Amino acid sequence: MPDRRTVNLPNVITVARIAAAPLLVILALSGAWQLRALAFVIFVAAAVTDYVDGMLARSRNLVTDVGRLLDPLADKLLLIGTFVPMLVRFPALPFVTPVGPVGLPAWVFVVVIGRELFMTLFRQAAARRGVVIGAIGAAKWKTGLQWTWVGTAFFWFAAAGAAAQYGWGALPVWHDAALFIGTVGLVTMTGAVALTLYSLGLYLRRYGGVLTRRADHHRG
Repeated sequence: MPDRRTVNLPNVITVARIAAAPLLVILALSGAWQLRALAFVIFVAAAVTDYVDGMLARSRNLVTDVGRLLDPLADKLLLIGTFVPMLVRFPALPFVTPVGPVGLPAWVFVVVIGRELFMTLFRQAAARRGVVIGAIGAAKWKTGLQWTWVGTAFFWFAAAGAAAQYGWGALPVWHDAALFIGTVGLVTMTGAVALTLYSLGLYLRRYGGVLTRRADHHRG
């Protein structure tokens, strides 16, 4: 018999995050800075609800099998939906930083996406052996820094578009603002990548032996 709790607020929020992913790509790649700004607003809302839907599901006892399936899917689609515009926009609109222009290096993209794909497969393999791999502290900090970095990039794309349209580029205040935005982006990107690798190492150290052991040793 179907679970009547399947259609609940946390799952509706998760579905909304899934729907937001392609919309983010379209808006962030728009030539109009207003639409890029809308992409930033939608991204912030999606990032906040990433935390809210899980909290609601646990606090109101609304955790469902559908929710367990959709939530990681929403996370992966949102990640892809934000990285595609970054890959396209950054070559022409890199962050302005104290160390020079900084965009999205290819190796950073590979590390972040590769880690997410690996952990998805790793969790699934561990689950088949009766082991649930929950999020650790370093991974939660990684996610926070990663979303801050992405949000900063989306804000930068909108702000740079507005500056080009209204001729703010020659204003000293714009240079200072661009430098501040770029510095935040650089620092959070560096922190996110560092914690991406560090948290992966912790997961492997804690759970690496799971795949070589018998499943019944970990049940209960």
